[in-house]
Amino acid sequence: MDGSTQARKVLLEGLFVAVIGAVVALAANRFSPRGLNLTRNYFPAGGVTATNASSPANLLAARLQERGIHLANSNQVSQFFTDPRYGQELIVFIDARDEQHYLDGHIPGACLFDYYHPEKYIATVLQLCQTAEQIVVYCNGGDCEDSVFAANMLRDAAIPGEKLFVYGGGIAEWTTNGHPVEVGPRHSGQFKGAPK
Repeated sequence: MDGSTQARKVLLEGLFVAVIGAVVALAANRFSPRGLNLTRNYFPAGGVTATNASSPANLLAARLQERGIHLANSNQVSQFFTDPRYGQELIVFIDARDEQHYLDGHIPGACLFDYYHPEKYIATVLQLCQTAEQIVVYCNGGDCEDSVFAANMLRDAAIPGEKLFVYGGGIAEWTTNGHPVEVGPRHSGQFKGAPK
């Protein structure tokens, strides 16, 4: 056998193995309960694209949307804060940071919910959330994900996702925008900046 015939034989054997492997893989996928839906469009036109994938806000919004939770920008949060329903606790702000950061300054009237110690806060927070129409959960903003974890925990505790908003800018953006900050416990009446 010359080199050309031997190469052809190896290529045919390789092609045969590839075809058999593909047939077996497709059959296994078809009958597996975890198989891929081969007719589904996994890259829809409206999804995250290469041009907007790098935006942290877009990535966060996509993650939250999968859970039925909304991402709120600073304009929406300002509107929630000035909405008369906020004074009636129909709009609730939830601070997902730890107690010391909360006491050092939080959005006025926000309720503390330290995700890492939920047993201390869950009863109060759930009671507020059950009657609220909108719930804004925030933490430090930026790379802080405590608000996302807290919102997911609330959703898992039967708070409807459509009521939940995560304020991605967090307390850092809130203070940068010149909004008032309450210090001490909730409804302490002590403020940094102009009170509500």
